[in-house]
Amino acid sequence: CIDEFDKMESQDQVAIHEAMEQQTISITKAGIQANLNARTSILAAANPKHGRYDRTKTLKANVDMTAPIMSRFDLFFVVVDDCDELVDRSVAAHIVDSHRGLRAALDAPFTLTQLQAYVRAAKRYAPRVTDAARRRLVACYRALRQNDVVGRGKTAYRITVRQLESLIRLAEAHARLHFRDTVDVEDAAEAFRLLKKSIISVETEGVVLEHDDDEDEMEALAQQARDDALLASDRENRPPPPENEPPAKRTRLSSSKPPPDDDDAAAADDDEADAFFDGSPAKVVKKPKKRHHKRVKLSYEDYKRYEHDLTLRLRKRADLDGVAGLARSELIDAYLLAHRATIGDDPDKIAEHTKLLKQIIKRLLKDEAIIVVPDDSSTEQILAVHPNYTPLDDTSAM
Repeated sequence: CIDEFDKMESQDQVAIHEAMEQQTISITKAGIQANLNARTSILAAANPKHGRYDRTKTLKANVDMTAPIMSRFDLFFVVVDDCDELVDRSVAAHIVDSHRGLRAALDAPFTLTQLQAYVRAAKRYAPRVTDAARRRLVACYRALRQNDVVGRGKTAYRITVRQLESLIRLAEAHARLHFRDTVDVEDAAEAFRLLKKSIISVETEGVVLEHDDDEDEMEALAQQARDDALLASDRENRPPPPENEPPAKRTRLSSSKPPPDDDDAAAADDDEADAFFDGSPAKVVKKPKKRHHKRVKLSYEDYKRYEHDLTLRLRKRADLDGVAGLARSELIDAYLLAHRATIGDDPDKIAEHTKLLKQIIKRLLKDEAIIVVPDDSSTEQILAVHPNYTPLDDTSAM
């Protein structure tokens, strides 16, 4: 363990490069050269340069560390003292209970001897990577590299082969924790989640929200219902053909050109449906063109305010009411009711905020800030806060 890592001299930081990368230490003294094995993990803590972490800057800009030394760490965790009602209440209650000498605040769920025995037993395992886990690790590394190449946001460091080695080490460590002899797909997935969360991104240009697919689906169903009603009404109002009259030649309404060949028909435009008539007028029903929705862009501060409000409501229901989760409509209604004084009673404003909240919830699901809880008794998604969620989770576009 190294405290005040940012206060170390540059030559001291360079001295541990070899130990962190090659797990060896070279010693030259009195004409004797020796290479010693270094198998101790390094847990380092550092403080920001100006006493407070600046979210608008990268991790390297906040901490006085060189890029080579940063690339040798597997994981980074930024601990920021944010104001959170539930967290502040829990911390304060624990400190007060500790001063009162309450057993519940002082007793751990396991003893130090049990923890040491567990670690010694886990170290005996040397798990091997399975073929399925190998494919998953390769796919995860490619995803990290692709996100780094796209360059949608500033990250703490560049993704190199060292991050692939970090994925392997984390997957093996996760398998040891479960006393397994093989590294499975779930170990690789957990290693990827940890590494992805540790890649701190900086949001300086706001958060882009995606359109809610449910609205497109409902609009498509409504349009299909209108088209079906139009065709049914046209058939009912069409006059019957006269008796003893030969059937008229079927004529194409959409174009006066001859019918295309089979090969050309496969490449026909999908925007307009072909309609035929038998001498009586008929209406041409066109398929609705795909709408191009304008992307909604929120500032990073506004997005974090929405995120804090929604996740706090879910956590309060889970902690105080004992409810596993809330339906998406219930969560939106609770937010609208709490901010009724700001939003007002205008139906247009309520509909606009509802649409925005749906997009924000979709983004929170993508960022794994909230999850969907299985519930067979409900036809709607039941949302809950992710067990590993903290207010510092990455909200950048990955």
